[in-house]
Amino acid sequence: MKGFLEDANYSIGLLDEGATLADVIDNCIYEHTHTGKKAFYVGDLGKLVRNNIQWQNVMAPIKPFYPVRCNSTPGVLEILGTLGIGFACSSKSEMALVQDLGISPENIIYTNPCKQASQLKYAAKAGINIMTCDNDIELKKISRNHPNAKLLLHIATEDITADEEMNMKFGTTLKNCRHLMECAKELGVQIVGVKFHVSGSCKDLQTYIHAISDARCVFDMAEEFGFKMDMLDIGGGFTGSELQLEEVNHVIRPLLDVYFPKESGVNVIAEPGCYYVSSAFTLAVNIIAKKTVEYDKLLPSGVEQTRHDDEPVFTYYINDGVYGSFASKLSEKLNTIPEVHKKYKDDEPLFASSLWGPSCDELDQIVENCLLPELSVGDWLIFDNMGSGTLGEQSTFNDYQRPLIYYMMSFSDWDEMQDAGIASDTLMKNFFFVPSCIQLSPEDRFSTAA
Repeated sequence: MKGFLEDANYSIGLLDEGATLADVIDNCIYEHTHTGKKAFYVGDLGKLVRNNIQWQNVMAPIKPFYPVRCNSTPGVLEILGTLGIGFACSSKSEMALVQDLGISPENIIYTNPCKQASQLKYAAKAGINIMTCDNDIELKKISRNHPNAKLLLHIATEDITADEEMNMKFGTTLKNCRHLMECAKELGVQIVGVKFHVSGSCKDLQTYIHAISDARCVFDMAEEFGFKMDMLDIGGGFTGSELQLEEVNHVIRPLLDVYFPKESGVNVIAEPGCYYVSSAFTLAVNIIAKKTVEYDKLLPSGVEQTRHDDEPVFTYYINDGVYGSFASKLSEKLNTIPEVHKKYKDDEPLFASSLWGPSCDELDQIVENCLLPELSVGDWLIFDNMGSGTLGEQSTFNDYQRPLIYYMMSFSDWDEMQDAGIASDTLMKNFFFVPSCIQLSPEDRFSTAA
């Protein structure tokens, strides 16, 4: 059946009404404390189901194509596959993963802006034809290696936020679109649509209005060259917040109804990645070392010192870092704060603290400055919203091993899948029952994904 890897080594805990994800985390920490204090994830796959329902309620009929690079773990891909979601792939390995799910080539888009010739040939052989392009050199490469390619012209947006540099790096101008269409005509390459991307950090939703208007101009331009365009990709940038989703929909819906109405035959798609997976995963890490440091060395430059001289300041080292689960920290701010797992009193003093990964590298800083109670080696910290950008390709730095992953789903979410007609005996083989009183070891009841 479509949607399930036969050789995937994982299982999904089905929680009864009395069990919670917090119970699962407590149990896993208890077991890891006794068997070896490894970092681990708990993934709530039911969150994917709930997020998809929310998407359908707010954004339908815009079809989601999930960017595999956000989180390529088998549990995520298989659940999304069963939900009928398309996939946006940036490499041969991602395309192969999705193909193993039984996803049809029509539901796969090759989105890497800088494609390797060998991977274009792989896509051609696999029948994966829809792909993005933003320059004539890439266009010529595609024509040589994938004669059946169907291109989405990637146009730049006017997003002047922190991601401005990225928008300048990828995406073409309206003026250059005409040149690309001339080249495509000469080379015999099909152009079938337009793609743009607005960053999730963009605060000005008017950017969507400009981008959709520009896309309409490109569609009109294509008619002059005889191209039949039938696809508009509005990209990603969806944070996972229902409010943000509704705000974006409120802005784009009237314009889509005018420029790309249903009768136009244009299929509108999007690439929500963080939206689906970010909030679905929680990471638990263990403190492996501790130091007392000078306060002025901990504070960022320009921050006023307000502590008393006799207050200690702590640096903690944890068993995961930027060369592992916190890789996104190298390019963006961490969107989660650490939570102390052990119980402590409300009036317990808090101390200035910093968190570092295990590599002893100066770049391996997780949290520059935060307030925590005094912790000890062996204590655990919990990070929420760790499902996006942290569970892709495995790093080889310092023999880094990806943390164990414990997949969970509530009975109510399982019922939602059954109601949607996507639950089956094939899926059920991956599930096991987790009672409200969890006392079973991971080796006995949890299967891990590496």
